[in-house]
Amino acid sequence: MTAVPAEAAALPAAPAAAQAPAASAKAAAAKKASKIKKQRKRAAKAVKFAYAQIGDPYRYGATGPNAWDCSGLAGGAWRKAGVKLPRTTYQIYAHVKRKVRYSKLRKGDLVFFYSGRSHMGIYVGKGYMIHAPSSGKRVQKVKLSTYYKRHFNGAVRPGL
Repeated sequence: MTAVPAEAAALPAAPAAAQAPAASAKAAAAKKASKIKKQRKRAAKAVKFAYAQIGDPYRYGATGPNAWDCSGLAGGAWRKAGVKLPRTTYQIYAHVKRKVRYSKLRKGDLVFFYSGRSHMGIYVGKGYMIHAPSSGKRVQKVKLSTYYKRHFNGAVRPGL
């Protein structure tokens, strides 16, 4: 009987060992896809809630259900989707880890304006947002026109 060198005996095990990292990579990719799907479902709920608030009055510091300020509206929308956010625009921006570029906005993303990120809205797609603008006005859907684009100062994607 001829002895098999140790290197030759180890060869069949190498492909199986290589399959283990591939399997864990597939599992990680599936987990990430599931997380993204869950976030998009939550975002759709938040956007639907925001649409239902159009016409409600703005009131400084209001968190609903009959009046809103900008961060109160965003918090209420995402709370309805199962995501708790801090109270103010500054806190929300700092708390939500996933930052988003203007060119990568998706429905449900929170968009921030001005140097101090003192105003925000909920991106609803196709270049529009819903926001609670200011005293004397009502919650409205507006186009992210040149004015808002010029004052854009970041965006975040809650729910991940």
